[in-house]
Amino acid sequence: MKLFKRAGILMLAGVFALSGCSGGGGESKNQTVNPDQDANFNKTGLPIVKKAVTLKMVSPKAALAPDYSKMEIFKRLEKQTNVKIDWENIPDTDFAEKKNLLLASGDLPDAFYGAGFTDYELINYGKDGTIIPLENLIDQYAPNLKALLDRRPDIKLAITAPDGHIYGLPSWEENKLDTNPFFHVINKNWLDKLGLKVPQTLDEYTQALIAFKTKDPNGNGKADEIPLSFMHMQWCSDIAGIFGAFGIPDNLEHRIVREGKVIFTASQPQYKEALKYIHDNWYKQGLIDPESFTQDAAQYLAKGKTLDETLGSYVWWEVEEVVGPERSKDYALLPPLKGPNGDQMIGRNNGGGPGRGSFVITKENRYPAMTMRWIDQQYDPYMAAQIHWGPLDVVFKKDEKGKMVNLPLPQGVSAGEFRQKVAPGTGNPGVITFDDFGKVVDMEPRAQKRAEYLEKYYTPYMKKENYPSIFFEPDELDKINRIEPELIKYVNTQRGKFIVDGEVDEKWDSYVKTLEKMGLNELMEIYQKGLDRYNANLKNK
Repeated sequence: MKLFKRAGILMLAGVFALSGCSGGGGESKNQTVNPDQDANFNKTGLPIVKKAVTLKMVSPKAALAPDYSKMEIFKRLEKQTNVKIDWENIPDTDFAEKKNLLLASGDLPDAFYGAGFTDYELINYGKDGTIIPLENLIDQYAPNLKALLDRRPDIKLAITAPDGHIYGLPSWEENKLDTNPFFHVINKNWLDKLGLKVPQTLDEYTQALIAFKTKDPNGNGKADEIPLSFMHMQWCSDIAGIFGAFGIPDNLEHRIVREGKVIFTASQPQYKEALKYIHDNWYKQGLIDPESFTQDAAQYLAKGKTLDETLGSYVWWEVEEVVGPERSKDYALLPPLKGPNGDQMIGRNNGGGPGRGSFVITKENRYPAMTMRWIDQQYDPYMAAQIHWGPLDVVFKKDEKGKMVNLPLPQGVSAGEFRQKVAPGTGNPGVITFDDFGKVVDMEPRAQKRAEYLEKYYTPYMKKENYPSIFFEPDELDKINRIEPELIKYVNTQRGKFIVDGEVDEKWDSYVKTLEKMGLNELMEIYQKGLDRYNANLKNK
């Protein structure tokens, strides 16, 4: 599982300025091979080429994943297609930066796989020729993907840039599981020992945290309990869900929609009240793990697996991945907590459609038709499922109806850890539609459980509106990219400072004025204009 979701339109500053003077655009050094004149190339069927051809691809990989050349799924693809991939795998935590450096330097692979290209990158690198348009290649050499786009015009619309070209290929698991990534977990074993009920209100939760800190619930005679730990402003591990108790839910973008109006949450009075409560009642009382603002995923996940049980409450969308399969029975999920004024709600994640920058072909690729045929294998839904979750006879077997069903996990291993080792994972090429679940592939057990938990604990407390995945006009993207990265960085830094240091009342007006100076109002106008245009287009379909 990829641990963090990358913001769809943010990128490192200065990359395009660099690319202008370092070979990012312009003509390719290599001559493209005409597939009609290539006797080695098969336009249909397998293998794709008679004699093996090597393509160079750059891709991120998860922390526990081996080099992709050693993954069984890619060994099988090489055997079937006769296309060998020379992989350069970069740790996913470093990928965005190194990808941008490669693009800026002009030192390009044939393709970026699992690329996570932002809209800004797709449009600008498409415009300057660094990456090539793909729609004609799809029509001629990608029968699986073409059939999907013909069947689902909404997906085609989502991946088509405002200039009419398709520069990146989609990734999507249409399982509706990412509406809320913040699953709030509490140690029920400790609650039972202390004679406390599962909290339903914010104040009851606070009292539970105090008891975890002061009453030695693990019974080892040490003050080693961590009442609450999280990862500040990180996907599926932040306390954004708590803010709904104050009347305005939050998400990692601090952007929600109410009755068609775009609202920036982090400048609202309810957000201010939430910060005051969290500082005064949690951080100031020593109930928040101080490392919540600095720890990485490895450190965070390790806190649930200490010899003595020390973790009281945390945020993660899979209980077992933090505390392990055996200890998970000691923990329970919390519904959204009722706040001081009776508010009980949780935010809905923005977006929700296909990612559109999962695979791009660069200008240096001499074999774009061959490359399109190779990647099209992964838009067969059976292969897409294996790319996202793992191969047949390792993760799946086929039942009597031909549906892929999950094999038992190796003993003592969580699904998240196992999948990292055997599959590229979510965010990589391939689309599994809602109709594919239950026909082509079973939803994996942890996903089924997550769907059940969402329906039971969170969906009833969500508004239906969210901000959709919109492909903005180039000038809008320029403005968003100019304003938003620094503004969000400032907001998140100040959020941490307000929680740790307090002084919310004293510094709030100055904070809001700084946001306005940084371009908040202009940014919200762009998002509002984009939403209005999107809604109008939907009505005209």
